[in-house]
Amino acid sequence: MIYLGLFAAAFVAATLLPAQSEGVLAGLIVAGHSPLGLVLVASVGNVLGSWLNWWLGREALRFSDRRWFPVKPAALARAGAWYGRYGRWTLLLSWMPVIGDPLTLAAGMMREPLRVFLPLVTLAKAARYAVVAAAAARYL
Repeated sequence: MIYLGLFAAAFVAATLLPAQSEGVLAGLIVAGHSPLGLVLVASVGNVLGSWLNWWLGREALRFSDRRWFPVKPAALARAGAWYGRYGRWTLLLSWMPVIGDPLTLAAGMMREPLRVFLPLVTLAKAARYAVVAAAAARYL
């Protein structure tokens, strides 16, 4: 049940919904649970949440010609130019608060291939959780 709760917290934290999972991970480690297993579960949950953003970004473009679409064509063109310039490597920042989740959505909108998206996001997310786990383990 502990792992399921952490997985859910990490999944939601990776979506555009406001949530955070680092505190949950750190608290579980300080409580004496296995850091390696917790980092693995949190990483999988967070990467799957990012994959959902990527998928939503890809699917959202179908509606870009609608009046109600929240991103205007000019803004979409600017985002495309920005992503074309900095591109896939920005996904290494997907672990960051505030900007990370929109980056994964933008990657989907810019048609970043999943075979490129997943390794970069997995590296970023797992590294962040490993750093949090190492910091929490220092307090044991």
